[in-house]
Amino acid sequence: QVQVMDFGGGSVRTGGSLRLSCWHSGYSYEYSPSRRCVGWFRQAPGKEREGVAAIWTGGDSTFYADSVKGRFTLSQDNAKNTVYLQMNNVKPEDTGMYYCAADQSTDACRAPPVPGDFPYWGQGTQVTVSS
Repeated sequence: QVQVMDFGGGSVRTGGSLRLSCWHSGYSYEYSPSRRCVGWFRQAPGKEREGVAAIWTGGDSTFYADSVKGRFTLSQDNAKNTVYLQMNNVKPEDTGMYYCAADQSTDACRAPPVPGDFPYWGQGTQVTVSS
């Protein structure tokens, strides 16, 4: 059973930085470990969940929403089954609950990632940006 855990949220001032972490594991051996996609999403109060960024675990290809391009950066440590979302120069509109999600194929990796393409989700971690 695939498990996803996301953490690292907190409160930060406008222009500051924060790093979120996503641990993912439990994939079926039927699916190649090099062909997985991990995505980050966020949801502000009263708004729909939106895709932020995604990374192909087998090749480091990354995909970003236009709203975060140049400010957010994805990286990964496959030995630790962990994907990191480095958030720099954050803005108040970056506030929301951030969720990590995983798929056992690279089909879900696109810019921006789409929530419906990901079957496995973390519990979410809150990010609050104050001015």
